[in-house]
Amino acid sequence: MNALTIHNLRKTYQNGFEALKGIDLEVKQGDFFALLGANGAGKSTAIGIISSLINATSGTVEIFGHNVKTQRNLAKSCLGLVPQEINFNQFDSAKNIVLNQAGYYGIPHKLALQRMEICLKQVDLWDKRDTMSRRLSGGMKRRVMIARAMVHAPKLLILDEPTAGVDIEIRRSMWQMIQEVNAQGTTIILTTHYLEEAESLCRNIAIIDSGKIVEHSDMVSLLTRLHVDYFILDLAQPTSNPILEGYEVKQINEKILEIGVPKERSLNDLFTQLSAVNIRVISMKNKSNRLEQLFISLIDGKNTGKNG
Repeated sequence: MNALTIHNLRKTYQNGFEALKGIDLEVKQGDFFALLGANGAGKSTAIGIISSLINATSGTVEIFGHNVKTQRNLAKSCLGLVPQEINFNQFDSAKNIVLNQAGYYGIPHKLALQRMEICLKQVDLWDKRDTMSRRLSGGMKRRVMIARAMVHAPKLLILDEPTAGVDIEIRRSMWQMIQEVNAQGTTIILTTHYLEEAESLCRNIAIIDSGKIVEHSDMVSLLTRLHVDYFILDLAQPTSNPILEGYEVKQINEKILEIGVPKERSLNDLFTQLSAVNIRVISMKNKSNRLEQLFISLIDGKNTGKNG
């Protein structure tokens, strides 16, 4: 069964801007799905329509078979949304924020207390349950929003930039937590600008650009299309424009090289050639994650097609 089915979804705003141009999308039950796109690509509009915050111009959206337009209450009961912005009362406690959300869904108070405890423990905030939310750190506030979205036990959870503005340690702890939520059966749709999140967490992916789905694939198949990996090499001594057969070489400065390594070439051969010209490498790191390279190439390719 599909957790989410979108068919020919269009949205044109009153000023004439066409934000969505007939997108089709399916997300299977239990999936961990990435929805990626640059700012202004249409992600926020799509999420707004899915969550009933924005009316579509045309097309259909179904959440676990419930039509968002004609069966809104049933559809919304299956959905939990964690928006980008912190949007709860900063003078409320974490406990009350989650309990109030349970009330919106008509959950009886006794059950709401049980669900609140489960959710705050799941996001590791039970010891902060009585703390006024404005005294919580940014990462804790994000986790309160996740607990709030999960209190009615939704079958589909949309996380819209859930780790924006939090440090690396907190981000990775949140990765672990939402992986556990997914492992327990909740379908998750993730939007993020940290593309390493999508590569690490998600099994399937869609990329939206200028209101159209330009890619819809499983993550493994998509990443196999990457033909070149780029690495940054820190050198022990200065060098000047070395020539390495079969590799792309860009001089960043006298002690840093950017090397493009084609899929058919090995790192062993690269280091053999470096040694042959007396270049010693102190450290090496990826210039960017693989998904980011593909994302840029896909978007650039579409834009080149438009201009050509």
